[in-house]
Amino acid sequence: MASDPKVHTFEEVAKHNLTKDCWLIISGKVYDVTPFMDDHPGGDEVLLSATGKDATNDFEDVGHSDAAREMMDKYYIGEIDASTVPAKRTYIPPQQAHYNPDKTSQFIIKILQFLVPLLILALAITVRNYTKKE
Repeated sequence: MASDPKVHTFEEVAKHNLTKDCWLIISGKVYDVTPFMDDHPGGDEVLLSATGKDATNDFEDVGHSDAAREMMDKYYIGEIDASTVPAKRTYIPPQQAHYNPDKTSQFIIKILQFLVPLLILALAITVRNYTKKE
């Protein structure tokens, strides 16, 4: 590793997201893994999917060997300026719809509000006509 490492911004590192130009952030360090793309056991897609973010968790979840960790030294190109790395986003679930205790659809309620008075009127007219004939 270099004695005086270069400090890179997140924006700068994120631009290197191609097979022919690929940089990764792992544990606060920046690696140019472009020469390793063809040789990576998981394929270049795995490395490309780790660009544009802090790939530390992705790297650690795989459980890389000590040999793989030592191999990283030759791809090291500097440190990441932690203040430029976006904060991790917290998942916010969507708001639930208003709880309708009787499970009746609002559409059905509106239809009934329209139809019930009509049915009452029709019943009243029918009763009136029936009682007139006698």
